[in-house]
Amino acid sequence: MEGLPFTPPAGVDEGGHLGPPPAAFALLAADGVLVGWSREAEALLGYPASEVLGRRAADLLVTSDADRDRSEERRPDQGLRFGGTRSAVVDARHRSGHTVRVAVTLRPLTPAPDGDPAGRAPSAVLMAAELEGLRWWETRQAMLQGLVTQSPVTLTIYGPGARLLWANASSVRELGGDLTASLGRSMTELFPGDVLTTQHLAPPEDFVRQILETGEPVIDVHFRGRAPADPRRERVWSSSYFRLLDGRGEPVGVCEQSIDVTDHYRAQQRLALLAEAGARIGATLDPSGTAVELAKIAVPQYADAVLVDVAAAVLEGEEPKPVTAWDLVRVADSDGEPSRVGERVAYAAGSSQAESLAGGRVTADAVVAPTRLYVPLIVRGTPLGLVTFVRGEDSEPFDDGDRAVAEELASRTAVCIDNARRYRRERTAAFMLQRSLLPRSLPELSAVEAASRYLPADSHLGAGGDWFDVIPLSGARVGLVVGDVVGHGLGAAATMGRLRAMVRTLAELDLAPDELLARLNDQVGKDASDQNVKGPDGSGAVGATCVYGIYDPASRTSTWAAAGHLPPAVVQPHGPVGFLSLPPGPPLGVGRLPYEGAEVELPAGSLVVLFTDGLVEARGQGVDVGLGRLAAVLEEQRGSSSDLLCARIVAELASDEVRDDATLLVVRTRALDARQVAAWELPSDPALVARARAMAAEQLGRWGLDDLAFTTELVVSELVTNAIRHASGPIGLRLIRDRSLICEVSDSQHTSPHARYAGNDEEGGRGLFMVAQLTEHWGTRYMPTGKTIWAEQALPVP
Repeated sequence: MEGLPFTPPAGVDEGGHLGPPPAAFALLAADGVLVGWSREAEALLGYPASEVLGRRAADLLVTSDADRDRSEERRPDQGLRFGGTRSAVVDARHRSGHTVRVAVTLRPLTPAPDGDPAGRAPSAVLMAAELEGLRWWETRQAMLQGLVTQSPVTLTIYGPGARLLWANASSVRELGGDLTASLGRSMTELFPGDVLTTQHLAPPEDFVRQILETGEPVIDVHFRGRAPADPRRERVWSSSYFRLLDGRGEPVGVCEQSIDVTDHYRAQQRLALLAEAGARIGATLDPSGTAVELAKIAVPQYADAVLVDVAAAVLEGEEPKPVTAWDLVRVADSDGEPSRVGERVAYAAGSSQAESLAGGRVTADAVVAPTRLYVPLIVRGTPLGLVTFVRGEDSEPFDDGDRAVAEELASRTAVCIDNARRYRRERTAAFMLQRSLLPRSLPELSAVEAASRYLPADSHLGAGGDWFDVIPLSGARVGLVVGDVVGHGLGAAATMGRLRAMVRTLAELDLAPDELLARLNDQVGKDASDQNVKGPDGSGAVGATCVYGIYDPASRTSTWAAAGHLPPAVVQPHGPVGFLSLPPGPPLGVGRLPYEGAEVELPAGSLVVLFTDGLVEARGQGVDVGLGRLAAVLEEQRGSSSDLLCARIVAELASDEVRDDATLLVVRTRALDARQVAAWELPSDPALVARARAMAAEQLGRWGLDDLAFTTELVVSELVTNAIRHASGPIGLRLIRDRSLICEVSDSQHTSPHARYAGNDEEGGRGLFMVAQLTEHWGTRYMPTGKTIWAEQALPVP
């Protein structure tokens, strides 16, 4: 009300007293003289009855000209005509001198009897009250009236038995419009539902009784239920409770104040749903898993069931294309029919589903009160699939806010499915590249029996950079290598392919393991610098480790070197399980520190197990635990074949989740029989060339290889002659009968021979050219004491 004060006037009780201010009474004679004065009048203006009786009432009003002019319109006429009840606001003068604004009502009385000659019989009663207090009381009365009849806040009073005693108009509407039918019923009977506020899980009747006993109010309890006036719609109320006392201070009931917060609650639920969706959807990087996560999040807090259909091409990692309603696959079904997952889904032309896919928009099964929403999964304007949100008959239909949530959920899901598709495509390409770069099969060699396993990681990281190789070398020897490139994906697979190719190229040069790793390290560093490659730590390091060894079946010795890699495990026929003690070397590409080799004798039948760290690193356990488990398997299965041993190691060590790629290479050494090797040491004398040819031919005769005698004599002659001509000291001649016939000539020089075309006028220079033409392979390998030139011939077919 305009002009009303916002704070109670002085003397007004702020504690909630709702009674009217005390009224002052005065009796007036017909001529306006005061003939009666109440105690309340004395309290209002300060005059005792003895000072005012017999005086005119007008004398108590403000007398200044300004005040008289200002208040003239607000006070009763001076003649005090009592033709009817009159009310006005006047300014009265307090006994102490200040002005009091009062509201007055003048009511005439029955005319005085004729027996009053003095004219002092009461003719009217004047009622007065202080204006500010009166207005404050009237404001409170209006407030109470509004709460009872107009307030949207429901007010309900429950008695000691938590049963309905009274309700305002808003609450009566919630109860269905019939208060009489609801009186005496309990809270649970009137509003069946559940309490959402966690600190008040007891039935409402319980804490109503508690409030009656303790007087402690309960604030902001959230209820979810259905009102009798609208039983189809589920609603949420925020309710507060406080105790009511009668005039004696005794509890008479509990007042419930409730506000419908359904829209606010649903908005919060939608925000929470979208936040949860942002955190959970897409965590698997799998299209089907993403769809399942959407269904788990949406049911039951948003929908009663969710169906997700995705284009078959998208599931295969292909680029999205315009989707028709006939090339979809069901990937998630929370409608109680999981058997349909994986089946093809067909929607008829003209159906809501087909229109949703074709138009890229949300469609519904009904314009009014829809219970099914069809939302396309769209990325870059192209649909990837369709999501169907379903609500049952007992649930509320989807509204505009629900549509917005459905579109947001579908949009996030579509982006995550597309990311999963991209990841699957790259992961598949990386695996294909990696598998194409790894050996398809291991060669059959006289030096070793070999078997291998490659275990991809179980995580979403993609293909790794682990590799292994078994490399045939000259002299029936074999090179064994296992390496690991840090990282995953196409980059790691490509780097692995380059490193494997480098190792094979350097190995064919017959380099010692330490020399091979040194050259490999230099090349890796150059590649990283040329291509501006950055490792995991941001440096130019590729971050690769490697272990390389050479085994000679003729001498039963092996040489090894490692570049930041775990050492191989070795099990000799009658010895304990151990790990090679190799000099430490830095990972490839991180520096130019030298690598050192170590020589180890390996009797025939020894087991050598090479592996990457992914095999022995288990979640929550150190590498030492994995190495111990590996040693235990080797001890138990030392007599098994290489392939069976691979299977047992994988079964034991890979039973836990594989966080990184793992590579395993198991070899069992073999030795060449003494009858397969013939070796001679010759002095550096040209006269002994003929003798060398004769010894070679004689040995071939013993082996039954007379068909190779002519070529072998020529090779021996040329190689021995070159050694005598260009070197000093003793010369070694060795013939090895393996899967081919190998002829080796060793000397003490490190100069490298070259085959060349000799001129027509030159008498020499054709030796190595002839050797290259007559044999399948030839080459040179270097040793600390010199070099060995070797040549291989194929054995005749039996």
